[in-house]
Amino acid sequence: MSRGLVKGAGILERAKRTMRQPEQTLPIGIVIRKAPSASPWVKWVWTPVAIIPGAAPACWKELRRDGDTIDYHAATLPLELWRTDAEAYRSGLSSRVPTIAVLLRETTDPDAAMPIEPVLVTASPYEAQDYADTGDDIIELVPMPDGLIAMIQEFVEAHYVEEVFKKRKRDKKRVDLVENGVGDARIDQLTDVYRAPGNKPERLH
Repeated sequence: MSRGLVKGAGILERAKRTMRQPEQTLPIGIVIRKAPSASPWVKWVWTPVAIIPGAAPACWKELRRDGDTIDYHAATLPLELWRTDAEAYRSGLSSRVPTIAVLLRETTDPDAAMPIEPVLVTASPYEAQDYADTGDDIIELVPMPDGLIAMIQEFVEAHYVEEVFKKRKRDKKRVDLVENGVGDARIDQLTDVYRAPGNKPERLH
């Protein structure tokens, strides 16, 4: 399946989800680090550095400060697990370091506490790639804690169904048959062997 078809299917699936509930949901705290930028055009760099499974609600709560570098519990978002995405979660868990994708978006509110806000977390690498392809948001990958890996693995084992391979049936048409009169040395081939019966060529005397 082409990348365009996969992406279109992902968008359609997310649209359908607005009408139903995920099979499992877990609150995830997002830890974002604010650090001075090395670029003369950008003052600060904002990077998700950790997640806190089962965290309470928070809004830019300071956790740690080291000079101008500050770690915040920026927000707590729901990690939604969908049965239809079990294959994607399985693919993510097979990585050397399983990760959660955190989606950051620049805020347009002039009164906002910070210039960015976390808006989504997902365990599906396919969904994360769809958002990355738009180029409108910031997607960062954060390593999963062992407990979260175990929970998602259990979810995959409960809901993943491997697609059954269907063997294509062979064409039963005989290909070893020879048409009568075609290629037979005993039959005069100087005339069209497909001519209609009775249309004999005119003899010249």
